[in-house]
Amino acid sequence: MIVDRQGRRFRNLRVSLTAACNYACTYCVPNGKRLVAAQDELSADAMARGVAYLIEAAGIERLRITGGEPLVSTRLEPFLRQVSQFGLDDISLTTNGQLLERKLPLLVECGIRRLNVSLDTLDADAFRGIARGGDLATVLAGMEAAREAGMKIKVNMVPLRGQNLDQVLPLLEYCLERGFELRFIELMRMGHLARDPNAFNQQFVGLPELLELIGGRHQYVQASAPVDATAMRYAIPGAGHFGVIANESVPFCRTCSRLRLSSTGWLHGCLSSSNRHFVGDLLDKPRHQALPALQRLLVKALGDKQDLAFSGGVTVMKIIGG
Repeated sequence: MIVDRQGRRFRNLRVSLTAACNYACTYCVPNGKRLVAAQDELSADAMARGVAYLIEAAGIERLRITGGEPLVSTRLEPFLRQVSQFGLDDISLTTNGQLLERKLPLLVECGIRRLNVSLDTLDADAFRGIARGGDLATVLAGMEAAREAGMKIKVNMVPLRGQNLDQVLPLLEYCLERGFELRFIELMRMGHLARDPNAFNQQFVGLPELLELIGGRHQYVQASAPVDATAMRYAIPGAGHFGVIANESVPFCRTCSRLRLSSTGWLHGCLSSSNRHFVGDLLDKPRHQALPALQRLLVKALGDKQDLAFSGGVTVMKIIGG
């Protein structure tokens, strides 16, 4: 097991199945162009082998499948069918929900029981303005179908000043009524926002302002969360829970246990670091050759983690799985 001086180790693996996305959200890509699959993306077999090697080399316990948008990838089914046999504690998936209803039978069959759905507004016009793609009604129908299928759903919202701040309370009410847990994600200094601090500052909405908004309508108390959780959780007695991923206001780097594998075979130990470590060439090697080399790279990836707080990075978030 690889552990750093703060006692951190990799427990949670996020695999970006593809860089392609059917949205072009304003806080992700500045030019409105949808991201496309990289030419050198790994095969489903290689990615699954990568997960198996990382389970053994790093002690990975939980897997989240991300993108881009994972549901657009042709690798989804063969990858899911393999990793669902690995005996992980938990396999979940993050999606924008546009293809959720169509792909739901496959997800259920492969044992996916938890979903994170990115949804920034319940206003159809604002939805089109932020996502620059997709259809709100289709997303909501997919979420309802997933709920009826017994999925546990968290909804991820990025509050943006001047775009969807008026949706904080409507989206919270929507989630509470349906048993979804809404998580507000503070805007992150990633990609173009790391290079343009003015754009970041104009849109950023932090934890204190969010809690003030919510407190005007609901009484809430802080709730417990796992020690390595990214979200601060709050309970609204008798109604449900919500969370805030306050990467700027209340950094959580000290307890971070996340490792990311990109669709092109790069390990990222920290979103704030420009360092990355190529493992794609190891995935074609037999286990006895791959594991020692992989463990050496994992030591480097763990060393990339910030000691105190997230400081931003120029990598586009969608490429490495959020």
